[in-house]
Amino acid sequence: MTQPDFAPRVFSGIQPSGGLTLGNYLGAIRRFAEMQDRGGHQTIYCMVDLHAITVWQDPAALRRNTRELAAGFIASGIDPEKSILINQSQVPEHAQLGWVLNCVARMGWMKRMTQFKDKAGKHAENASLGLFGYPALMAADILIYHATHVPVGEDQKQHLELTRDIAAKFNHDYGVDFFPMTEPVIEGAATRVMSLRDGTKKMSKSDPSDASRINMTDDADAIAKKIRKAKTDPEPLPETLEGLEGRPEARNLVNIYAALSDLTAEQAMAHVGGQQFGQFKPMLADLAVEKLSPISSEMARLMQDTAEIDRILARGAERAREIAAPILARTYEIVGMVR
Repeated sequence: MTQPDFAPRVFSGIQPSGGLTLGNYLGAIRRFAEMQDRGGHQTIYCMVDLHAITVWQDPAALRRNTRELAAGFIASGIDPEKSILINQSQVPEHAQLGWVLNCVARMGWMKRMTQFKDKAGKHAENASLGLFGYPALMAADILIYHATHVPVGEDQKQHLELTRDIAAKFNHDYGVDFFPMTEPVIEGAATRVMSLRDGTKKMSKSDPSDASRINMTDDADAIAKKIRKAKTDPEPLPETLEGLEGRPEARNLVNIYAALSDLTAEQAMAHVGGQQFGQFKPMLADLAVEKLSPISSEMARLMQDTAEIDRILARGAERAREIAAPILARTYEIVGMVR
C-alpha cells in the first residue's frame, strides 16, 4: 500500500522517575525545544508516568517528579503555547490504544527488546507485565497522535523500529493505511551522555554515585566540581577525533563540550585538541555552568508554584485529546468495536 501523507507531527516523552540529568537535557529535552522552534510541524511532549510505574514508584515522589520534569521541560525552552505539554495518564487514549496494540504486537517481538533484558536481568520472572509490554504502550503514545517523527537517543531506536512493525501489521491486518511509519530523529553530538565516573556506562539517575552525573537541579558550584573531578586518563586530548578511540571518558567530555557549544565533535576537537585536562576541564566547567545554571534556577522558581504547572498540564491534556480522541475512535471502528 502507498503511505498517505500525514501532517508533520513530533512526539516524544521522558519518564518522571526521579531526577533530570545532563543526559536527559542534551540527549532529549534540548532537542525537543529545538524541534519546537524549527516550525513546520506540531510538537507534543510528554511526561510518561504510565511507563514509570512499570517498576514501583512512591506515589508522593511520582507526583513531585512529574511536576519537576514539567518544570525542566519549560525551563529548557519548551513553550506550552507552542508545544502541547502533557502528562500521559491525563490522556486516557494512550492506554486505550495501548491495549489494541498489545493485541497486534507479537510475543517474539517483545522478547527481542534489549532494554527489557537489561532492566529485568536475572529476575525476569519477577518483572511486571507492564515492564515486559511497555514498548507496545510506547507505540501507542506515538501512534495515538499519528506522529511522523520522534526525537530519541540511540538506546530507544529499537523501540521505534517496533512501533513501525506494529503500525505496519495493523495496517496490513485491517487493509488500511491508517498509522504512519514514524521516523526516529537521532542527531547531535551527545545523543548518549555517559557517566562522569565510567565512560562505558550511560549517565543515569539510578547510579548510586551522585558524582557520576550532573543533575539539572545542581547549583553552579556542584556542576563545576563534578566536571573538574570527572574521571579521565593521563594523556592530553588528541589533535583529532580519531585519537579518542579507546578513551571513553575523554570522548564523553568532548561530546558534552561539543553539545553545549552547539558544535559537532569534529569542530570541538578543532577548539580543544591537544589540551591537557587541567586546561580543558575548567573550560568545560565554566561552559556547563553558563548553560545549565539558568535552567536549574528557573526550575526552582517554577516548582514554587505547582498549581500553575498542574494548570499547564491540564490544558495540554485538553489539547492532546482533541487530536487523540478521533484517532482512537477511528481505530475502534477499523477493529470492529460497536460505538
